[in-house]
Amino acid sequence: MEAEEALRAAALQEAARHGAAQPKSVLGKVLGTHAELRSQARELGAVAERVVAEVNALTPTEVAAQAPAPPKPRQATDSGHRGLPPLEADGAVVLRFAPGPSGPLHLGHSRAVALNHAYRELHDGKLILRLEDTNPAVVDPAAYDLIAADMEWLGATPDETVVQSDRLEIYYGDARELLSRGAAYVCHCDAEEWRELKRQSVACPCRPSEPAAQLTEFEALLAGGDGIVVVKTDLADPNPALRDFVALRVAEAPHPRQGDAWRLWPTYNFAVAVDDYRLGVTHVLRGKDHLNNTQRQQWVYRHLGWDEPQFIHYGLVSIPDTLLKTSTIREGLTAGEYSGWDDPRLATLAALRRRGYQPQAIMDYWVAAGVKEADITLSWQNLEAANRTLVEPEAKRLFWVPEPVELVLDAPQPLEKRAPFHPDRDEMGERRETVALGATVSLPAADVQKLAEGDLLRLKNLCNCRLCDGRLEHAGDNPVRGVPIVQWCAAGAPLQLLRPDGSLTDGIVEPAAAELEGEVVQFERVGFVRLERGQALFLHR
Repeated sequence: MEAEEALRAAALQEAARHGAAQPKSVLGKVLGTHAELRSQARELGAVAERVVAEVNALTPTEVAAQAPAPPKPRQATDSGHRGLPPLEADGAVVLRFAPGPSGPLHLGHSRAVALNHAYRELHDGKLILRLEDTNPAVVDPAAYDLIAADMEWLGATPDETVVQSDRLEIYYGDARELLSRGAAYVCHCDAEEWRELKRQSVACPCRPSEPAAQLTEFEALLAGGDGIVVVKTDLADPNPALRDFVALRVAEAPHPRQGDAWRLWPTYNFAVAVDDYRLGVTHVLRGKDHLNNTQRQQWVYRHLGWDEPQFIHYGLVSIPDTLLKTSTIREGLTAGEYSGWDDPRLATLAALRRRGYQPQAIMDYWVAAGVKEADITLSWQNLEAANRTLVEPEAKRLFWVPEPVELVLDAPQPLEKRAPFHPDRDEMGERRETVALGATVSLPAADVQKLAEGDLLRLKNLCNCRLCDGRLEHAGDNPVRGVPIVQWCAAGAPLQLLRPDGSLTDGIVEPAAAELEGEVVQFERVGFVRLERGQALFLHR
């Protein structure tokens, strides 16, 4: 049978590398790379034990002769990822992006998305979206769909989506295995007392208990008892953070997705270690602030005899003048300070998308930053430049007059404005507008304040005028060198400009804007904006 052949191949490879194979380790490898077999995990357990026993009975020479050759490392064929160093990979590359569903993704999250997606493309690999929702108190039910939508917008739709709260039995199984090996213990000590003992490198009274007793205590926890499950590490470790760590704890609050079906929940480090192995993750890309977490997770791998993924820690990123903390944003939402997760003042991906940022600009920015260990600071100027390169060729031009001042235009006959939608793309057409005799035109207040009686100016794409007695007198149609050129609107519509700092500027936009709802356009001399529901959301200059 194919499953048995896969188990035997994995057992032979493990025995060749480590001298002997372990049934659970072999089964985990096969299930991690053969998703179609996961529904048969219980039945395959007995098969794995039999196959491993047969392999372990072979001599080293026989194992070496029968073990399949490891796959050759995949060579990266795509050179368009701006200098990303290829991963060291013996076989298929499996990556994961693993956010907690406490809210939608923000600009900081997009760095991990971009790097994992780029490496998936570079190595023709697999990207898993894993939603880490084992802390019921911070789960937002809407975030599951919000995160999926953000990933799709970034162009990084995952190959597989996994939800941790659907996998409690898997964590329980591996916890039992740790307990049976004497690598973990159930603790009933007072939490602060336990932490103080750790600080002193002293074992708590629960630690020495025998595995059989620990397993009994674990079942009591599942049945409603109190306590925690702790993974044993080195209590003498000079770093207190790496001494024994909690693997599972009781959380009585109902889970937004699972209700009250479970009460014993895995902690971040335990669930991550189990899932990275069980899902066959080969490379873990994360910031160097996770170095302690990596070392905790490695204890789980060592205790269970699992092969570790490759851990790649890149430098931290600072994003200046930007609120990213989900809990703080949520407080603002509750207080009515923000209109939603896509409020233009925020740096959530929903807000950046609403303002008109292009996903390619964001993804390219992070790929260019790479996976170097040095800390970096995001340059909004550089990100805007990358985005400008994408929107400039497509953005139609419009007149928008801020803080308009109305003046009567005296002309001998009706005038017609003819202005291109784009100065370099004739195929986009032009804006035409007729200005009737005696019409009122609106000019920016800042430009009017600079004018003195008798000054000559040019209404862009229309005519020359002279300011006389608070009116504009027609002064010819041909442009005059050195004359200030002013934007204007005649039959325009009121339109507020909303900037990312929350400030609003009243103005008037020309009639052509009515047909461009939802598009990114360029207000001449102002910048790029996205038109939405009677207002303009400022993007950047």
